[in-house]
Amino acid sequence: MSEVRDGMRIDWDVPIVMDDGLALRADVYRPIRGDTHPVIMSYGPYGKWLHFEDLYTDQWRRMIEQHPDVPAGSTNKYQNWEVVDPEKWVPDGYVCVRVDSRGAGRSPGYLDIWSARETKDLYHCVEWAAAQPWSTGKIGLNGISYYAMNQWQVAALQPPHLAAICIWEGAIWPPSASGRGPPIITATSAITAAFCAPSAGPGSPRRSSGCSTAGEPEAGAAG
Repeated sequence: MSEVRDGMRIDWDVPIVMDDGLALRADVYRPIRGDTHPVIMSYGPYGKWLHFEDLYTDQWRRMIEQHPDVPAGSTNKYQNWEVVDPEKWVPDGYVCVRVDSRGAGRSPGYLDIWSARETKDLYHCVEWAAAQPWSTGKIGLNGISYYAMNQWQVAALQPPHLAAICIWEGAIWPPSASGRGPPIITATSAITAAFCAPSAGPGSPRRSSGCSTAGEPEAGAAG
């Protein structure tokens, strides 16, 4: 489904077909005018229809109280945890793409976080975005924590159209016990079932319905 709302053209649940035939689901927020634009992409298991306020209610409340500049200038309908607000970036000429990773949110399949399969999926998402008619072919990745760590992983594969990575809190561990070698990139927080939960739908009252068990054929899909 594609619609114009809040000053953007929004394409909901766009299929991105992987090399094994599975179709991941993405939301694309883009300028209404029909030319090409650079892309800011995020890919992860938190659920693209799960609003920031529903996932972390207390943190949302403190943020808007202590940092009123963050919600200013936006309806905040599309504020998700640890990714950019499209209402802040689309008016400046960017396309924002949010992809639910395999087995999470609206994407089917088996959820296998930080796996080689997931990294390969993100590679294909980058190249898919570069080939779209609304894209300049320059794809940047942006996000915090999980969305930062998987940037390191896919950048190592050198997707031809990956132009930039913006890593916030992409955690590291110290070098190995031997004292040799570079820091090891790893997780700092657990992914819980709530991160995978879809909302009732885009623009609907933001209450999550829970998360399907990882590995179910249609994890997170609407029933």
